[in-house]
Amino acid sequence: MSKQDEAVDAAEEGTAEAPKKLDLEVKIDRKSACERHITVSVPRADIDRYLSDAVKNLMPKASVPGFRMGRAPRKLVEVRFRSDVNDQVKGSLLMDSLAQVYEEHELSPISEPDFDPLSVELPDDGAMTFEFDIEVRPEFDLPNWKGLNIERLVREFSEADVDAQTRNLLSSLGHLDPHDGPASAGDFVTLKVTVRNGDEVVTEQTHEGICIRKKLTFKDGRIDGFDKLLDGAKAGDKKTVDVEIGAEAANEALRGKKVAVELELLEVKKLHLPELTGDFLRNVGDFENEAELRDTVRKSLERRLKYRQQQQARQQVTASLTVSADWDLPPELLKRQARREFDRAVLELRRSGFSDAEIRAHANEISQNSRESTARSLKEHFILEKLAEQEKIDASPDDYDDEIALIAEQSGESVRRVRAQLEKRGLMDTLRNQIIERKSIDLILQSAVFKDVPYELEIPQVDAVDASLAGGDAPEIPEVSAPSAAQ
Repeated sequence: MSKQDEAVDAAEEGTAEAPKKLDLEVKIDRKSACERHITVSVPRADIDRYLSDAVKNLMPKASVPGFRMGRAPRKLVEVRFRSDVNDQVKGSLLMDSLAQVYEEHELSPISEPDFDPLSVELPDDGAMTFEFDIEVRPEFDLPNWKGLNIERLVREFSEADVDAQTRNLLSSLGHLDPHDGPASAGDFVTLKVTVRNGDEVVTEQTHEGICIRKKLTFKDGRIDGFDKLLDGAKAGDKKTVDVEIGAEAANEALRGKKVAVELELLEVKKLHLPELTGDFLRNVGDFENEAELRDTVRKSLERRLKYRQQQQARQQVTASLTVSADWDLPPELLKRQARREFDRAVLELRRSGFSDAEIRAHANEISQNSRESTARSLKEHFILEKLAEQEKIDASPDDYDDEIALIAEQSGESVRRVRAQLEKRGLMDTLRNQIIERKSIDLILQSAVFKDVPYELEIPQVDAVDASLAGGDAPEIPEVSAPSAAQ
């Protein structure tokens, strides 16, 4: 064992017990609602105490030439292992100081402290001083959350509703046949998309299987009136439309600018839905008959309604609770948290049985307005998190199991595979936040006053392309599997 290993092991043993409180001198400068600049000074007496304890615990294991282990004079041990012990003591003082500062000043960090431990020196004389920036949860009084007035979506699904949703689900299982005539709403087209900024070609891509709907979205822009633009167009036709690149686009140079988007129609195809034969029903969901399929579709509609109820309730609850949340959130914090909000929204959609196409459309909307939606969601998170702490709400192992089982059920994958995907992508913490936030909202809704309003059945109006008009990298959608008709 090396001298350094011996010193570190022994010093760690010496600091294993909870140390006495440090007599710290702390100065906290408030830079914004979430940003603090903190200066900490550790007095000489505490440094000497840590050093003395470290050397004391090193003595029995110290190996010094000319002496049996543990028999070397203390002064010789101090000199021989000074550098290693100093590094260990410095690390212990930094960690203990940070923990004590957070506890005594009731700080709730939401990021790691921004400082380099290697730049801090343990002085031979005097105090050890270090400073750092850190982001913390803002300080606020929890607003009144009881007795809120909430509009609740309600609907009794009719046979016509089930017909429409069945057609929508079966569309992903139908077959596409080439069509020589003009395109119309509902057709599928292959497009070559060329984006120009003046005379410069920014991107050029071919996208297959785009459904003609009212709106076509990309990660950084959208084409409104897409159905009217392509109505009556034939293979070989070109249409050009100006599109504004979103403020959150990966290509910073084109943010907020208009580009010319040329759509060259390469092919038109008509969708033909599959026949509901016995073999087909058994293959897509092991259904005995069409009635069993329709029963599953009805349950799918009810799950979607529940999702919309939860989303609308969340929006109303958080709108009431965040009225006074006028905190300025640091741009870097919003940038880092944008991915968390993106992942949270996608997980909610997955557990509620939405298709890949619907998730892509929603993801594109988030990508185009990420800073605004992230700021709103982060304020909501701070308030719901504080409520959860006050009411002792947490996520249990059973909660995780239920969430993962529901996602697996909707995606048609095994529970083990879904859990592995979430863990691999680092989404378990996002799942925990999702569970706690939902539980907090459920608690709020227990005391709410409801007014029922009709829920309008959703008709797909948007198709989405998982690409950017202006190019550049953008968040990928967490892996999902296309749902079968059984979902």
